[in-house]
Amino acid sequence: MSPLPSQATRVAAVILAAGESRRFGSPKQLAELNGRTLLEHVLARAAGAGLDPIVAVVPPMLAPRPPSKEPILWVGNAHPERGMSESLKLGFAALPASVQAAVILLGDQPTLPASSIAAILARRGERPIVAGRSNGHTTPPVLVERSHFGIMQETTGDRGLRDLLKAQPDWVTTVELPSTYDVDTPEQLRALERQP
Repeated sequence: MSPLPSQATRVAAVILAAGESRRFGSPKQLAELNGRTLLEHVLARAAGAGLDPIVAVVPPMLAPRPPSKEPILWVGNAHPERGMSESLKLGFAALPASVQAAVILLGDQPTLPASSIAAILARRGERPIVAGRSNGHTTPPVLVERSHFGIMQETTGDRGLRDLLKAQPDWVTTVELPSTYDVDTPEQLRALERQP
């Protein structure tokens, strides 16, 4: 039996930010909240959690980006209409061989608490996947150990890993997390701006 993963092993971030922003009406990755784009908020959260490298899957118009102080690998998704599954496949395919696990984050969750990522990382070792759970539903952040990177090839459409995780509960350790606000419309962004 193989030893449990060490917290010292290299854990990456895969940030899914290639959505078509249909409900938003313009590229929401570039929409600003408190002087930073939504995507910059999530990149900073990943860097602050020590995730390395950070893979950001974005529309081609956003890749490549200028150098950043964070170790970011920009991956262009030329087919965002294929849904979240396409970004998962591209993001995990771009991970270096030295990465032992990766945390999936969403590029439209600028207020994700740092404590949520820490809680996911703290539960590594029991099972190959650690997933957040909020309001009765599986939700990112989701950590996947290298042994299960291949499951990304089984994802289809815009549901990401949700159906696979539901079908394979023995793979998953769940962690109750506070609700995190997705920004899908300009109204939701304005509501966030009004928060203290």
